[in-house]
Amino acid sequence: MNSDSSFDFIGIGDTVVDAFIKLSIGHIEESAQGALLCLPYGAKVPYESVTVVPAVGNSANAVVSASRLGLKSAIVSFLGDDKHGEDCLEKFRKEKVDTKFITQEKEKSTNYHYVLWQGDDRTILIKHTQFSVSLPDIGNPKWIYLSSLGEHTLPFHDEIADYLEKHKSIKLAFQPGGYQIKFGKEKLSRIYARTDVFCSNKEEAETILGIQSDDFKVLLDGIHALGPKIVLITDGPHGAYMKTNEEYYEPLFPDPKPPLERTGAGDAFSSTFVSYLALGYSPEEAILRAPINSMNVEQHIGAQEGLLTKDEIENDLKKAPENYKLSTI
Repeated sequence: MNSDSSFDFIGIGDTVVDAFIKLSIGHIEESAQGALLCLPYGAKVPYESVTVVPAVGNSANAVVSASRLGLKSAIVSFLGDDKHGEDCLEKFRKEKVDTKFITQEKEKSTNYHYVLWQGDDRTILIKHTQFSVSLPDIGNPKWIYLSSLGEHTLPFHDEIADYLEKHKSIKLAFQPGGYQIKFGKEKLSRIYARTDVFCSNKEEAETILGIQSDDFKVLLDGIHALGPKIVLITDGPHGAYMKTNEEYYEPLFPDPKPPLERTGAGDAFSSTFVSYLALGYSPEEAILRAPINSMNVEQHIGAQEGLLTKDEIENDLKKAPENYKLSTI
């Protein structure tokens, strides 16, 4: 096996540049389709600020999280041969994420998203470039972390599943993105069956299963039946649930102040959990630490600025209140 076997954590997924546009006006309205961001139509809408954050996306955030926690990480991703692509490469290198598996494609544009930031949440305008995707020889890493990819990448998932069949010692974490959820559990059945850790929020789990339920045992059992050995389902400000041999509830780690904005909180949670497994911790130990990283990410703009080191997480855990503990459900 080649030297790339030494990687602890390799992410596979799209990389994007996020432009955070903090809105001055606009309001939220509830509707039958959920909350709607409302802006004046046909008007010039002022904004407060714009902050451009390169090298983000579910898997990109995960590999930066893993690197800050002390793991040797890399990413398989696809960029345009443009200034935004160079900015992403520079950011990954700064975060000590190996870029040898990144492909830059000529005459293609790096994914660029507009984040309309209102209050502590956001609406993201997305566009995924149709890159020519293929899986390089990544050796035999300890973990692969698979997340958001574009709508044209269904055959690429079969390529990933083939690779995992030939490299049975690799553990797989799967945090499905929007298009992966739209593909459906049947078309990604080989991925689900091979997954060691699955993570999504409640609404995503319901969509995957084709049900609506406030009973988290039903959701955990439903995802587990697809193949994942460990299932994590987050419930926003209400905490998170986990199924291993038992089923657990974990509360949020208390915020020191109200969240600034929530982009990347779910990525921080799931990547921290997987990173601690890679560091040798048990699932019960890992889930205690995952909400700490989510909490701190929400105190900053973007998905990566607030990611913590292992020492910082351990120090915060020592200061946790008595009611911050894992309980069975």
